This record gives sequence, structure tokens and C-alpha cells, in this order.
Amino acid sequence: MPTKVITSTQNQFIRQLVQLKDKSRERKKSGLFLIEGVREITLALKGGYELETILFNPEIISSEQLNDLTTRQLDTIEITAEVYQKLAYRDTTEGILAVAKSKNYGIESLKLNTKNPLILIAEAPEKPGNIGALLRTADAARVDAVIIANPKTDLYNPNIIRSSVGCVFTNQIATGTTSEIIAFLKSKNINIYCAALQASVTYHTQDFTKPTAIVVGTEATGLSDEWLKNATQNIIIPMQGDIDSMNVSVAAGILIFEAKRQRQTINNE
Repeated sequence: MPTKVITSTQNQFIRQLVQLKDKSRERKKSGLFLIEGVREITLALKGGYELETILFNPEIISSEQLNDLTTRQLDTIEITAEVYQKLAYRDTTEGILAVAKSKNYGIESLKLNTKNPLILIAEAPEKPGNIGALLRTADAARVDAVIIANPKTDLYNPNIIRSSVGCVFTNQIATGTTSEIIAFLKSKNINIYCAALQASVTYHTQDFTKPTAIVVGTEATGLSDEWLKNATQNIIIPMQGDIDSMNVSVAAGILIFEAKRQRQTINNE
């Protein structure tokens, strides 16, 4: 049962939550962020995130769905439809939000659980939709980690959570500068394959069955020189049309699943 009911959008707590939704600096300062939706909250719990508060609108979410998510000792607040719409980010609503505690994504905290990891790295992705798509690709392939180099936006941006359909919670993620990440990879003897036009070979000619990091950049600028200079090999996806690039998440999917194919072939031999 809820311990509290909030009916006003001017309530101080609700105003604080609106700031969490809208402003990256507030999320960073407080160490908190909002999660919207049953699936996303379920995946966050599965991913070990600590929730502080559940807010729900009983006109939208059923008591059965609510009970499935509030079996733990959580502060649960009933809110009106007006308050819910003030906090909700999506057009399609599910009537439930959670306030969650952020995790440390520093590269120094990344723990690889295998001696032969497959890692997806994206340098300076800006569009939340692309980041979300990369995280969905990584989840689908069950890579060992996703690393964001020189991040341009925080990973708890509501649009990243939405576009990743909660995969921001299912992947092991780390962030850092390009220099920090390269040093980390070299310390672990992980081969670095950079998707780039310069000095490249066709991607499927390479052996991805050893410890591998596949690195992609933005469509606009590609990868920085630091990555290209430190690459084990630059790789390219041959284009048969009139353009020389494709969406970063599509390119990442092609490369990651080629690596998975090679590894599956080796395991089956």
C-alpha cells in the first residue's frame, strides 16, 4: 500500500523529479535518475540497481503489475494523472516511474568476467537514439562490455533509457577518455579493431576469436587519430552504394555479429 499520495505538480518533491528528468547536471549532482515503464524498472532491478521510490498512477497501472514490482521494501507514492504526465517522458504511458541510484561507470570499475572478452566501444556518440541502439545491439549479442569513450551525454538521459528499451541496465557499461580506455585495453592484451576508412582491410578477413574490442566512431567525424594509431587493425565494411558510411549502430551490429559468428564456429569445431 502507498505511504503517501501526491496530487499537486507544484509539490517540492515532484519539482525535484522534473529536474532529474530534464537536467543532466541534476542527475549527476544527486546521483539519482528516473526510470519510466514496467519493463525498464524490471530490467534495472535485474541489473542490480537500487531503487529509492516508486511512483504510480492507479488509473493506468493495475494493482497486480504494481505488486510485482514492489515486493521489496520501497517507498511507494500514489500520484494523480496530472502529476504523472508532468514526470513521464514517453507519449505512451504505463503509469509507473521509479527513482533510482546511479552506478559508477568509470573505466577503473570495469570487471571482465572472461579471459576472452568481446567489447563494443563507441567514441563520442552524441545522439541518444544511436546510443540506445548500440546498447540494444550489445544486449542482443551479449557482449562482455560496452565502453563509451569521451561521452557527450550521461547514460541516464531519459531518451537513452527509452531508445535502449532498458538495455542500459542489462549491459556492463564503462566510460572514460580515449587515452584511459586504450591503456585499459592494452593492459588486458585486448586487440583493438577500429572501424575506419584509412589503412583498412575488409572486416571479415580478421580473427575476432581472441580478446577483441570493436571500436566505432560517429558518422560525421569517425574515430580520432589516437584510436587509429593504436589499432591492432583498422577494418572496413565494403559499401556497394553511392555513400561511404552507414548508421553507427548498424555498422556495430554487422561487426559484432561477425565476431560472434567466428566465435560460435570455433566453439562448434
